[in-house]
Amino acid sequence: LQLQAYGGGLVQPGGSLRLSCAASGFNISSYTMSWFRQAPGKGPEWVSSSNADGGSTIYTDPVKGRFTISRDNAKNTLYLQMNSLKSEDTAVYYCTRQSNWGSRGQGTLVTVSS
Repeated sequence: LQLQAYGGGLVQPGGSLRLSCAASGFNISSYTMSWFRQAPGKGPEWVSSSNADGGSTIYTDPVKGRFTISRDNAKNTLYLQMNSLKSEDTAVYYCTRQSNWGSRGQGTLVTVSS
């Protein structure tokens, strides 16, 4: 099981980023997949989950209406489109299998700052 998130970077408040998470060693088509984030000095926070076929998605309240989780099961890749970014979205973002924090791999840093 390997998960590698990428696509982070520095963005101004109000900007957008699209994160990707490449999975290997298993087929994401059989699993709910999730995004978590961890801000500097804080614990992990669940952000969003997508069921196996992508037909059902849920979000934590602070990102509702701004973030969209999606997946391409053929490419074994999970995505997180982040719009209207705020400074409080600054964190390292990780993808996980189901909502298992222990399954996370390499995260990607998102910094929202002017």
